[in-house]
Amino acid sequence: MQRNEAGTRPRYWLTLASGMLECLCFAGAVFGYASLVFVLKDDGYFSQLCVSIPGTNDTLNSTDCSRQDEQFSLVFTIASFLNNFSTIVNGYIFDQFGTMVARLLGISLYTTGTLLVAFSSAALSALLFPALSCIAVGGILLLLTNIQVGNLFTTHRSTVITVYNGAFDSSAAVFFIIKVLYEQGVSLCSSFVFLSFCSIIHVLRTFLLMPKSHIPYPLPENYTYGLTCGKANTYNVKKFESMKDCAMTVLQESSGMDNTAPAPEESTKAQDSGVASFRSCVLSWLFLWHLLWLSIIQLRHYLFIGTLNPMLNRLANNDPNQVSQYTNAFAITQLCGVLCAPWNGLIMDRHRGKPLSPGESEREADLRSSCLSLFLTSLQCLLFSVCASVPLLPLQYLTFILQVLNRSFLYGGNAAFLSIAFPACHFGKLYGLVMSVSGVISLLQYPFFTLVRGALGGDPLFVNIALILLTLQAFIHPVYVFIHCRKLARHREDAAQNKATYGSTLDETKL
Repeated sequence: MQRNEAGTRPRYWLTLASGMLECLCFAGAVFGYASLVFVLKDDGYFSQLCVSIPGTNDTLNSTDCSRQDEQFSLVFTIASFLNNFSTIVNGYIFDQFGTMVARLLGISLYTTGTLLVAFSSAALSALLFPALSCIAVGGILLLLTNIQVGNLFTTHRSTVITVYNGAFDSSAAVFFIIKVLYEQGVSLCSSFVFLSFCSIIHVLRTFLLMPKSHIPYPLPENYTYGLTCGKANTYNVKKFESMKDCAMTVLQESSGMDNTAPAPEESTKAQDSGVASFRSCVLSWLFLWHLLWLSIIQLRHYLFIGTLNPMLNRLANNDPNQVSQYTNAFAITQLCGVLCAPWNGLIMDRHRGKPLSPGESEREADLRSSCLSLFLTSLQCLLFSVCASVPLLPLQYLTFILQVLNRSFLYGGNAAFLSIAFPACHFGKLYGLVMSVSGVISLLQYPFFTLVRGALGGDPLFVNIALILLTLQAFIHPVYVFIHCRKLARHREDAAQNKATYGSTLDETKL
């Protein structure tokens, strides 16, 4: 039974609001790991790795916990890697089996992870490895299935996507709240058991406020979903896109996206559906530069989060009060991610409502609008890297602000760019692929940490300089997208001139 506009709009808004709460309170909790480490250390996790160093002359004995820090860093390295690498499988599951299957899998993993933390202890510290990994993978699945909610709000699509990614970043504050409750006497077990029970909310939302398959884009008239809608007005995304958005094929061909000829079967399928093939999207320079851009900036963030606790200990001369103060400040700034993200969406949606240039497709206009967002994200990362490299403790407040701003721009911009530049029927696979490959590259954070702790004697100066130089490579992507859009504009102008020339010649021939 189809519903009219008055019946569907409230459901759209309820889906948007509930998805925001889901991303804000659960999905990206693993990135508040620095706050959780403070609690875990106090509870004695991996404390057997600390060794006592006898003092000399009149000095007191000291404790070396560098191996404990290394183990905590390894837990986050593996969790953040799986958060990304598993997305290629998650994206395939989402594209192939739909929203309901993907969400139920994510909820199962998330609940398993929270229960493992709840029933872990100092004697069972190794449980942190599977626990944080399950929380990370389950959380990214919740985000992946929520990104499509942006399709319900056509004129603010990129804004919704970036807001959801900002909420994902802000959910890092969940572990900060657990830290505050722990200091007030609430046990780690109680907090994580509560998070496990909250999974009931995710299950109810899956059946009542999310589609069984996918939300198409552009959105059909009177589109409905959910069990309470009776027979929902559902659509096959690939078929619908081939009918409504054939301009994508023109964009791909005119930009030279298909750098390598696709396989015969894949090429035939792409031609039959009117949509660019998955292979041609992956082999395009547009995708490859985007992959490099995400990988570089993400590596910088993961290394910063994974080494924040030992860095603060070094700068604060192991003063636990100062370390706690700065850890709290970092966690509080994470809450601002949801406030920063909409600015990126507004930048990407700033052309909405304006007339398109002659011959310009809507996707091409979206792509042109994304150039500024990509450039600002790269610039923020450069400033963040410079501040993080200066060994001055008060400056880290500015570092925290730049870090959360850049993260909210990065992940929101990543999802929005992929939804703009490539067909919607490939979004899950492309999103999964780009996150997976960037996740493999993020494994470099552990060798970097080991290098600092070992050969560099705890001084990260040279590693930070290397990361600043690496960050400069991220500017290639926005420059390439800008040049790409200029080529498309010139191609359009040439086509218009040729049409005018041939048209006038044909008229003279008729005369």
